[in-house]
Amino acid sequence: MSSAADEGGDDIVDVAVGVLIDERGRFLLTSRPAGKVYAGWWEFPGGKLEGGESVVAALARELHEELGIDVDEAYPWHVTRMDYAHARVRLHFCKVLAWRGELQMREGQAMAWQTLPVTVAPVLPGTLPVLDWFAAEQGFIGATCIAEEGAATLKR
Repeated sequence: MSSAADEGGDDIVDVAVGVLIDERGRFLLTSRPAGKVYAGWWEFPGGKLEGGESVVAALARELHEELGIDVDEAYPWHVTRMDYAHARVRLHFCKVLAWRGELQMREGQAMAWQTLPVTVAPVLPGTLPVLDWFAAEQGFIGATCIAEEGAATLKR
């Protein structure tokens, strides 16, 4: 697991993030639902850790709540920090290789199975490092996002 340099601070929100990878090597991106900050932006699914919860337990809970699936196999992959205008978050990315159940978009979000380069946009900046990690693992060279709107700046 890798970690970005991390200054201390109680105002950092820990978030468990699931990188679901299917049998064809595609990964799942979901859009942020209406009514949430950055609605319509694409990201990997997940959510905040609750008090005393492990990253994997939080991830399993969040994926069940958001997608209606039960996680069978997940392991920590990378950790990075992202400072958004509304929050500072520590993103705990986990690869999810096995789950049970049919994907259900329980929050009204959209979903898209993707490979590199990603074709959905705009992509939330916290998602972009994952695309770089995939590129490094796969020896992929080139832009990881096709759409120009996938740039790492937040537009309001």
